[in-house]
Amino acid sequence: MLSDLALDYLPILIFLGLAFVIAATAVGLSFLLANQNPDPEKESAYECGFPAFGDARAKFDVRFYLVSILFIIFDLEIAFLFPWAVSLADIGIFGFWSMILFLGVLTVGFVYEWKKGALEWE
Repeated sequence: MLSDLALDYLPILIFLGLAFVIAATAVGLSFLLANQNPDPEKESAYECGFPAFGDARAKFDVRFYLVSILFIIFDLEIAFLFPWAVSLADIGIFGFWSMILFLGVLTVGFVYEWKKGALEWE
């Protein structure tokens, strides 16, 4: 007989098992039913700036990484901005000016990157 604690976790285990079965079925069916004819275009580099396979010591363009880091920074800005906008009525004037300061710092950083030419792709 299962203890009360084990019975409490039984729905979670059923859910995880069901999720695993559905995921494995989807992957297996896609492997069996999908067309397995990759061409060179499909296996080419995608948004990484250099070929996916080759010499690990090859030179690559650092500008791609700079743009991706800038994207992450400004994407995080949106991640902070949405919950702030939703809870603006609850956090009051202090929360409002805290976010204005945060946006100001990010704007100064954006202008600095723009003036340095980090957003220019030659």
